[in-house]
Amino acid sequence: MDKIRTLSRHALVLLVLVPLLAGCGSKSDDTSVTLQAPPVEELYNNGVDALNAKRYSAAADQFASVEQNYPYSPWAVNAQLMQGYAQYMQNHYTDALATLDRFIQLHPTHRSVAYAYYLRALCYYEQIADIQRDQKGTEQAMAALTDVVNRFPDSTYATDARLKIDLCRDHLAGKEMEIGRWYESQHLYEAAIGRFQRVVDDYQTTNHVPEALHRLTEIYLVLGLRDQAKQTASVLGYNYPGSEWYEDSYRQLVGDGLVANAPPSSRPGFLSRAWNTLF
Repeated sequence: MDKIRTLSRHALVLLVLVPLLAGCGSKSDDTSVTLQAPPVEELYNNGVDALNAKRYSAAADQFASVEQNYPYSPWAVNAQLMQGYAQYMQNHYTDALATLDRFIQLHPTHRSVAYAYYLRALCYYEQIADIQRDQKGTEQAMAALTDVVNRFPDSTYATDARLKIDLCRDHLAGKEMEIGRWYESQHLYEAAIGRFQRVVDDYQTTNHVPEALHRLTEIYLVLGLRDQAKQTASVLGYNYPGSEWYEDSYRQLVGDGLVANAPPSSRPGFLSRAWNTLF
């Protein structure tokens, strides 16, 4: 998934670091800390320095110390969010999610809560597995990204979240295609049809739709459902006339005597005319 991540991890901290530091210009009045604890500014700045040096474990420890020793100071709120970022950068996604969920619950109106939601979504997004594995993580990522878009539609976070939602949908469609192809290879045609049809119906914007239409045409021909095969091929030809899946489907229709024996390129209007006839 590396090539589809549109934001650099190392740039993420810049989105919140400046406003966080701007809000922490005065010393805490907290008098409940122990004498052994370093000043809150020192702990927080040590955490920031560690982040800049990419020493994420040390940064997380420093921010945790701010919250533990100065729980009622304004620094503690910012430190909690920065701790979540440091945990994310270590790939400690479970810890980061717990920290971010706590931040969101305790500070729902904080100026950086949009970033917290976005970072939370990235924690799920980074854990998306390949299509050979269970896709629960992809569904969680898509739900979290959708939450960002719905809550903060005009933010820069929503812009990136929309792109990642599309990639999640493509991933889920790929899983459906993999399962559908397996069912087809086992001659479990009804189950295969269900998977391919779901791609066509639920993931219309993904690049898996042309193959799904071709596979449906293929199965309908095997089952002797000639009208359904022609109709599905018409949809394929109308929407994806230059695709390899259109050409394969056309050859199969020729083989079954459903269309004239001519290559698609020499009869570009056939399936378009069939579409108009059917619909």
